[in-house]
Amino acid sequence: MRTRVELSSGLLLRQWAASDAAAVLAAFADPLMRGQSSEPVDSPDIAERWIADRLAQWAAGSAFAFAVVDGTDVSAGGNGTVLGQVSVGAVDRRHSVGWVSYWTTGSARGRGIASEACRALADWAFQDAGLFRLELGHRLNNPASCGVARAAGFAVEGRQRQKLEYDGTRYDVELHARLATDPEP
Repeated sequence: MRTRVELSSGLLLRQWAASDAAAVLAAFADPLMRGQSSEPVDSPDIAERWIADRLAQWAAGSAFAFAVVDGTDVSAGGNGTVLGQVSVGAVDRRHSVGWVSYWTTGSARGRGIASEACRALADWAFQDAGLFRLELGHRLNNPASCGVARAAGFAVEGRQRQKLEYDGTRYDVELHARLATDPEP
C-alpha cells in the first residue's frame, strides 16, 4: 500500500509524521476545527498522541490518514507544509466500505485543495486499500463541505436527521457515497 500519493498540482498526500505535531496543534487551534477530533487537540503532547493514533490505525488497517502537504516543500528536502488531512476510516473489510473525512487549514480553504485531495484519497482507497464503497457526511449547515464531496465525485444519498450534536444543538447530516465503479469526477 502506498504511503505517499503525488498529485499533478504539486500537492502530496503522505502519512503523518511525528515532526508534524506543531502543524497539527496549529490546525486544531482554529475555531472551525472544533469537533474534528474526539478530544481537544490543545497541547503538544496531545498533538503527538493524535499523530501516533493515526499511525497505529494505519498499522492495524482500520483507518488510513494522510497529511495533505505542499509538495514543492518536499522536493526541496523538507516534509512539506501541512495544508490539511484526508482519511478513510471505520474500514469494514467484510463489505469493503470506508468512511471518508477531510479538513484543511485556514490558509488552504477555498482553494480546491480538499476536493483534489479527496479525489486522490478515493482513488487510493479503491486501488490500494481494496475498498468498493466510500461514505462521508457533513452537517447541512456546511455548504463548503458539500461542495468538496460533490467535486470529489461523491453522490448525495440522503439525510440523517439530528445525527450530530455540538454545544447542545443537534444537526442533520447529508450522506454522500462514491463507488469504485462510479465514473471519475
